[in-house]
Amino acid sequence: MTIIWHNPRCSKSRQTLALVEEKGDVTIRRYLDDAPGLDEIKQVHALLGGPVIGMMRAKDALFRELGLTKDDDDARLFQAMAEHPALIERPIVLAKGKAAMGRPPEAVLGIL
Repeated sequence: MTIIWHNPRCSKSRQTLALVEEKGDVTIRRYLDDAPGLDEIKQVHALLGGPVIGMMRAKDALFRELGLTKDDDDARLFQAMAEHPALIERPIVLAKGKAAMGRPPEAVLGIL
């Protein structure tokens, strides 16, 4: 099963969704309305790999308003995403036990 953490207001998310839909069935999770919990965010991060900050919208005004920095420890960054899902970079696609971020949208094709 393929799942996309989707924000319909985001052009990259819409473009990624279109690519994923071309490959088959997809479950759309509007993660701003159906927010993942801390453990789920950590699980998805483990599939994505890389630094935690890479999973975040670090240029978003909310990131600055919360006093977050790219140098914060992982625990603080994970907690911020759990409390404020708008900080999660979008879109994220989960398929076949793997995850990929749709930036650019074509980056998800390798896991489908």
